[in-house]
Amino acid sequence: MARIIGIANQKGGVGKTTTAINLAASFAVLEYKTLLVDADPQANSTTGVGFDLHNITKSLYDCMVNEAEAKKVILKTAIPHLDLIPSHIDLVGAEIEMINYPNRETVLKKIIEPVKDEYDFIVIDCSPSLGLITVNALVAADSVVVPVQTEFFALEGLGKLLNTVKIVQSRLNTSLQIEGILMTMYDGRLRLCNQVVSEVRRHFEDMVFSSIIHRNTRLSEAPSFGKPVILYDADSKGAINYLNLAKEILQKNNLTKINQEDKIMT
Repeated sequence: MARIIGIANQKGGVGKTTTAINLAASFAVLEYKTLLVDADPQANSTTGVGFDLHNITKSLYDCMVNEAEAKKVILKTAIPHLDLIPSHIDLVGAEIEMINYPNRETVLKKIIEPVKDEYDFIVIDCSPSLGLITVNALVAADSVVVPVQTEFFALEGLGKLLNTVKIVQSRLNTSLQIEGILMTMYDGRLRLCNQVVSEVRRHFEDMVFSSIIHRNTRLSEAPSFGKPVILYDADSKGAINYLNLAKEILQKNNLTKINQEDKIMT
């Protein structure tokens, strides 16, 4: 049965979609069957794994509003072991259309339920807001990864997200865990980046991943080619960072099937 991981932060531009695409691709490269769910109306995860939005006939919107079955919407990507439930700009209207649904917070959970056993991991890319679709993702998820940019306002908004997680834990999904806080866009040459990492680690201690995502040109270029960075340039710092993150999550949850000798790379 799949472990479902939401990637969430209502602050935009923190590397959330980059993390969703590349974490899912890293699990797939490590031969774990993975489903990437694009729950962001901007549909950047969909284009980031190589799909043209003009060719998408059915998306998550159809599942949430028109009750389409997930298995009829799932697309196979060019990456072995990686499938996708695509998004569409129509998803913007889903929150309004779902407003009068009974149990509207559990719609995504019910969509994923029938395909859960077919995957090892399901990664949900949330939109940069704390709206109904993000709440749906948190209700469906086992855990949440929170990407945080290593910049001056890093902690701004983090409290609000963690508060939302607490509300979901108390009312809608008691088993939801924080998988970890992920520091992104790190530049070791900048004193500020190092100060932010120290500050976040001091505040949140063990909740912060050891793996850090460095600023990396190849990581920025990869989406324009419709590829995760591990396919675009497997030797790049960005590819190694996300592979390390995937391995850290596997080890943390005792799910690893890689050799013990295959240690996390630095």
